[in-house]
Amino acid sequence: MNTRTKEITLIGLMAALTCIAGPLSLPLPFSPVPISLTNLAVYFSVYILGMRRGTISYLVYLLLGLAGLPVFSAFTGGPAKLFGPTGGYLIGFIFMALICGYCIDRWNGQIGISFTGMVAGTAVAYAFGTVWLAYQADLSIGAALAAGVLPFIAGDLAKMALTLLVGSQVRARVRKAALN
Repeated sequence: MNTRTKEITLIGLMAALTCIAGPLSLPLPFSPVPISLTNLAVYFSVYILGMRRGTISYLVYLLLGLAGLPVFSAFTGGPAKLFGPTGGYLIGFIFMALICGYCIDRWNGQIGISFTGMVAGTAVAYAFGTVWLAYQADLSIGAALAAGVLPFIAGDLAKMALTLLVGSQVRARVRKAALN
């Protein structure tokens, strides 16, 4: 199998993982933003594939959802989701992938710097999501932070830790198998 075919296959597999994880969500009664596994899939994708391929895999997922496939939270899809209250997070995940992936690539997956990159990328995604949520739901920035960021911090930190634990193992095996 040539290198280009391997690359496309890995991008497709990680996009598929995001399509499987993304719809799995838990609605919160006090927020239009559900707990979702989308960011876990993004962390994992960029940790395994690196910035460029991991971001491309997320963009494939985003385009599939935009086309109407039910890959977004609660098995939804289409432009309405992207322009709804959680659309800012979906767009913010592009920048999260770029920031996380840059740190992972630049410092070769070193745990501390990878974690710092994940935190920084997540903060940027939170910023996009918070501003869009405030606009869409007619909330103050403080209320949008309370509904769309604060309840998610502990879970997102756990997702980062899981990615660092499992992702480093998978990344090493993918590289050893000369797939990446």
